[in-house]
Amino acid sequence: MSPLPLRDPSLYRQQAFIAGCWVDAHSKETIEVVNPSTAEVIARVPAMGEQDTRRAIQAAERIRLEFAASSAAERAAMLEKWYQLILDNIEDLAVLMTAEQGKSLEEARGEVRYGASFVKWFAEEARRINGETIPAPTRDRRILILKQPVGIAAAITPWNFPIAMITRKCAPAIAAGCPIIIKPSDLTPLCALALAELASRAGFPAGVFQVITGMPQGIGAELTGNPLVRKLSFTGSTRVGQLLMRQCADSIKRLSLELGGNAPFIVFDDADIELAIAGVMVSKFRNGGQTCVCANRILVQRGIYDQFAARMVAETKKLQVGDGFAAGTQMGPLINKAAVEKVNRHIDDALNQGARVLTGGIAADNGNFVTPTVLADVTSRMLIANEETFGPVAPLFCFDDEQQAIDLANATPFGLAAYFFTENLRRSWRVAEKLEFGMVGLNTGSVSLEIAPFGGIKLSGIGREGAKAGIEEYLESKSFHIGGLD
Repeated sequence: MSPLPLRDPSLYRQQAFIAGCWVDAHSKETIEVVNPSTAEVIARVPAMGEQDTRRAIQAAERIRLEFAASSAAERAAMLEKWYQLILDNIEDLAVLMTAEQGKSLEEARGEVRYGASFVKWFAEEARRINGETIPAPTRDRRILILKQPVGIAAAITPWNFPIAMITRKCAPAIAAGCPIIIKPSDLTPLCALALAELASRAGFPAGVFQVITGMPQGIGAELTGNPLVRKLSFTGSTRVGQLLMRQCADSIKRLSLELGGNAPFIVFDDADIELAIAGVMVSKFRNGGQTCVCANRILVQRGIYDQFAARMVAETKKLQVGDGFAAGTQMGPLINKAAVEKVNRHIDDALNQGARVLTGGIAADNGNFVTPTVLADVTSRMLIANEETFGPVAPLFCFDDEQQAIDLANATPFGLAAYFFTENLRRSWRVAEKLEFGMVGLNTGSVSLEIAPFGGIKLSGIGREGAKAGIEEYLESKSFHIGGLD
């Protein structure tokens, strides 16, 4: 029986999904899944390792050629069924997410819809895997470019978006004809297992969609070291991404890495302040600030700095923090105590170097709950300017002119997302082209859509997810030369 209020208790799974079967770890060991709001253990899932991972890889290898030969229409139909099943079970999936991740139930519903949008998009993209012809230099030759699946893929996904980060990786893999093995975060495996149940109901062949649970070391070592795995997609920290990249080097795997960010949010003095406030509230406090694209450095031009700060404080004070299941909650807890400690460390360092608390600040011990905080007079010397906070702290920096804003924004080894607000058309083009980030939002605090490429540059990773680029990450181009035709 599920300890959670699910309409369909069969979506609550405490086993991994390998070769179409629900299985325990070879070692019989388990790990606990804890609700970050209540500290209650809500599940125990298999603590799998290298042997279990090899079993999943072997199952994927058995189906690989057959699945690669399936038609685009067949793969699209499977994804369409999966998409509809996800939407049909939106309430249960949201309950699972809130219980294991902590975000509010309303925000969890939004993520389920967002995650489903990738399944729908790539169901359609499966029918648009087009090759090309190249004009040959001689009359007796034809040159074709064929698109073929790269092979077995693996996805290592994070805890902050436990459904969307899976569908964004798995839907294009399946659309391309690649079996995929998912290693979800050990903190949030229940959503992944529920997606596996729904994939099974949608008719995915055994071995096409598998979920292995456990701690990352043994699983990651096998996924990166096994030559049968030809593609690895990872979302997480830059440090772990660098490690995985090194581990994949010997077998030259295809890689998609969506890593850390340090997003600037620039507000020029000609901006629509209310539009900018709406944008920064969405960008900064969505999921409690636990997103890789959230506003980490808020740069405000001197002429409107005080006005902007006052409006931001007023809006931040309205945020209702609490258990994700409680009515009216807008922001739930952080994922664990380590996350809370990092937020407090950043606030403490900033205050010691002259920053001021406008609202919030370091509070007394309150479990994993953190008060949304706005800091003024923040400088580039502080930790919060140089590290990704991953929490609900909004640091306000002051700048004088456009070039200073661009220099401050680019003064980071990361390059995932950036945002800026201005009503000046010429400035909008100048700044967009000079910002060194993979995604730039003008007069919006959101850059995440299934129809647009998502990814970064520099230490924020390689590759793109979503859009047409997302499926290309799972395809190889084969040059087919035909001679003797004259």
